[in-house]
Amino acid sequence: MTMLIPFAGLSPVPWKNGAGSTTEIAVFPQDAGFTDFDWRVSLATIGADGPFSVFPGVDRTLALVEGHGVTLDIDGEPALVSAAEPVVSFEGDARVSAKLNRGTTTDFNAMTRTDRCYHSFGRRRLDGPSTFVARAPVTVLFLAEGESLELSSDDERIAMVRYDAMLLDQGTVWKLDAGQGTIFIVDIHYYDDEDDLDNEDGHYDD
Repeated sequence: MTMLIPFAGLSPVPWKNGAGSTTEIAVFPQDAGFTDFDWRVSLATIGADGPFSVFPGVDRTLALVEGHGVTLDIDGEPALVSAAEPVVSFEGDARVSAKLNRGTTTDFNAMTRTDRCYHSFGRRRLDGPSTFVARAPVTVLFLAEGESLELSSDDERIAMVRYDAMLLDQGTVWKLDAGQGTIFIVDIHYYDDEDDLDNEDGHYDD
């Protein structure tokens, strides 16, 4: 089922440690909490150095959206998240702490519970009209950069602005019309899906 998720209708929730906030974009099952979701996508604003929450049994992908990024310590190993290297993946039960590179940063987060489903993450730069086909049973498309994006299929036309997201039906062909910008794509597969992805993360990249 195709569904637009306007960012203007979402509300941030402060972290318990006061170092940032999270804005939930989509979660399944609907209204699931942090301990019982199958998958979750969100935006996080990090305003101070500090530890990440631990999510045992969850795989995570974090992608820089705005700001100068962070340097993560993941179980003692450093990982720089910056404009040059904007994406990092790690296990949710890892001990992770963040040190801001230079000021507040906004990051996109995708999480899937490893005993139920898995995800792949891709980025596509937009520069004029293009075509997009959702390849998974659950696909989340997020407008990370750019003022607006119009999606049109044989049956509908949908307008997005920055930070809006879409849940897309598998196999539907969409025409994308935008100026310069970037979309993030999260494909989610359950382990009982008949078809598994043959490619690694980033298969949507140009």
